[in-house]
Amino acid sequence: MSTARPLITVGQRRARLQRRHLLLGEPVGSVQDVVSSVVALHATCPPTVYLSMWARRPGSSVADLDDALYRRRSLIRQLAMRRTMFVVDRATLTDAVSCVGARVAASERTNILRDLRRDPTYPDPDGWLDAAATAVVTALAAGLEGTSTQLREAIVEIGGRVATGSDSSMPIGPRVLNMLSAAGAIVRGTNTVGWHQFRPCWAAMDRWLPSPLQLRDPATGHREMVRRWLQTFGPGTETDIVWWLGSTKTAVRAALAEVQAVAVDVETGDATTPVATGYLLPDDLDPVEPVPPRAVLLPELDPATMGWKQRDFYLAPHAGHLFDRNGNGGQTAWWDGRVVGGWYLRPGGGVALHLLEPLPAAAVAQLRSRAAQLDEWLGDIRPKPGYPAPFHATVS
Repeated sequence: MSTARPLITVGQRRARLQRRHLLLGEPVGSVQDVVSSVVALHATCPPTVYLSMWARRPGSSVADLDDALYRRRSLIRQLAMRRTMFVVDRATLTDAVSCVGARVAASERTNILRDLRRDPTYPDPDGWLDAAATAVVTALAAGLEGTSTQLREAIVEIGGRVATGSDSSMPIGPRVLNMLSAAGAIVRGTNTVGWHQFRPCWAAMDRWLPSPLQLRDPATGHREMVRRWLQTFGPGTETDIVWWLGSTKTAVRAALAEVQAVAVDVETGDATTPVATGYLLPDDLDPVEPVPPRAVLLPELDPATMGWKQRDFYLAPHAGHLFDRNGNGGQTAWWDGRVVGGWYLRPGGGVALHLLEPLPAAAVAQLRSRAAQLDEWLGDIRPKPGYPAPFHATVS
């Protein structure tokens, strides 16, 4: 450990997480303010967006978020970092697409072409994909909007299927839409089903937004996304940032230099590697005042749960109970800036806790109170988790 570097303890990291990520004890403002403060809300599972907002903004309703997403359009759903779906504000949308949009779109294109080349009905995979993409962009730019099914019916170029095995196939259209959305050409617009599900009408990005999306160069996008990450999640390691962005070490190192990030020593909470090199913005080196302990219930894939790759400082030793083999975090219960268990919906009704360690009576009482509040907020809607935590197999 370098004695010249500031040391950020586990306690300080948890205090930062609470103050800057969970907004505990802070004014929360609008739903857009909440999303901006955490960089992005995970949106792979439709209920997560709404439950993440409920956890951070007292009194938040489904209508509040729907208004920002579909009427004012100050928030946008975007396939971005790590080929993951997020909800972001417009400024972050520009930087996220500039940062990783081309990379994600290229990955989607590679995967599509791999399958097209295996299917003899597509003798010119590259030519077919270019023509299909052009047809979609042209049709949506002219004002066409619709669900994936409706677009496959209206745009003949994406109406076919591609073989996935000797006797199986899948529609090719949705994959073309994903590729184009990653690049920022088209966007998932109005949801046609309930808030806990998602079936969007696709639209041209430039028609959906009040003004066209003005992309910047990838280096600028990386710089601004790394700056945002450090403001919310810092301190974190290079490994954390590379993983969160789904980018490269070279690009992240250049961005860290651009924002003049300061190297610090961080306690990891991992006994095998107790201290690692982390980074903070140069104006963010002062200690953070501790936050009074408070209970929080977060949904699967919440940004607080998924903000770091190296999670021991707030998760250990509970990772095996709450994360699946692919690294997807389930529904978590927090106390004093760390994960202490999970929660689930009882088949017969009610929100139940699954605590993984002994807690003070005040903590248990607060967590039970939050569970009751969540149950009331959900009402008759009982969303099933898309990535249930391993502990779900042990509860009924």
